Amino acid sequence: MSLPCPAFIVDQARVRHNLELLASVKKRTGCRILLALKGFSMWHLAPLISEYLDGTCASSPWEARLGHEEFGGEVHAFAAAYSKDDLHALLRSCQHINFNSFGQWQRFRPLVEGRVSCGLRINPQCSTQEGHAIYDPCAPHSRLGIIRRHFDGQDLAGISGLHFHTLCEQDAGDLATTVKAVEEQFGEFLPGLAWLNFGGGHHITRPGYDIDLLCSLITRIQRQYNLQVYLEPGEAVALNTGVLTAEVLDIIDNGMDIAILNISCTAHMPDVLEMPYRPRVWRARTDLFDDQAEGASPGTHPHTYRLAGLSCLAGDVIGDYSFTSPLKSGDRLVFADMAHYTMVKTTMFNGVHHPTLMVIDSETGNTETVRVFDYDDFKQRLS
Repeated sequence: MSLPCPAFIVDQARVRHNLELLASVKKRTGCRILLALKGFSMWHLAPLISEYLDGTCASSPWEARLGHEEFGGEVHAFAAAYSKDDLHALLRSCQHINFNSFGQWQRFRPLVEGRVSCGLRINPQCSTQEGHAIYDPCAPHSRLGIIRRHFDGQDLAGISGLHFHTLCEQDAGDLATTVKAVEEQFGEFLPGLAWLNFGGGHHITRPGYDIDLLCSLITRIQRQYNLQVYLEPGEAVALNTGVLTAEVLDIIDNGMDIAILNISCTAHMPDVLEMPYRPRVWRARTDLFDDQAEGASPGTHPHTYRLAGLSCLAGDVIGDYSFTSPLKSGDRLVFADMAHYTMVKTTMFNGVHHPTLMVIDSETGNTETVRVFDYDDFKQRLS
């Protein structure tokens, strides 16, 4: 396969596999599942995704509009705060709007009540994450969600449901811990509600995820409180479905061998710096997803390199990897699991060439170039 480079390449067959697994959860439980556009918003695949899921969830008017226009189904929205203009725009696209405080709900209740299903995001102050405070909505002093004591003395008339989102790449055991905390703190409000949204962060399509526990939790909550459960996975839809291709431009020596690539870590895979996250990498072959144990930890193989980006940021470094044979200029590399939280976060910092977007189907052999970026795309973002 002749590949453009750099390019984000998403395998439609792998996306379909993830969607089938998510659809099986829907079938077993009767829950409703939405795509979190913040994690994966490749609307070229909207027709496929819409076959399996019930809609999308958005964090802004633009995301909501994209969900409404391209994916169809239900559109839910949550943001830490809304302006009046935001809500007017959201009302054109959404069926559910969740508020982050009683102050916002009370301010905008006359505008939204009766036009959409209104909910409140809650914070059970039950952290189940380790080492990812930047992605922990239950971290101390979090701005996300209403804590229990702020419910005292409040009238919930007009509220149809509650929403919580506390997980990040986690298994159903952590969800069970969170649900227990939600019931202990907010259980008195659940009877009479129409829905409860479990949010995202569920790694449902990861091998070994406890799907039976997830289904039992959903089924129990729906039966016990006579309400509809929603899930909002983003990463689980696109997990292990895409790669980013790169080319070695140069090898330099500064105490170790450093391979300069034609991509930028900060511009094209920012979670590597923010999470931090260490992607798997291998030399490009006929099978894009065949890593053959290359790109291992430093010292595992004879030739170790620091893989670094093209931008002027001193910290534009992906990581240190070892290979079975030396890298050289012109070698093509493939970075794994680059569909979720990559394309949605990319920038054009330094004017580094933006990766082409491609879709392949490993089952049919079809290949399609979705988008090629050029100078005008860079220029029009500036002034």
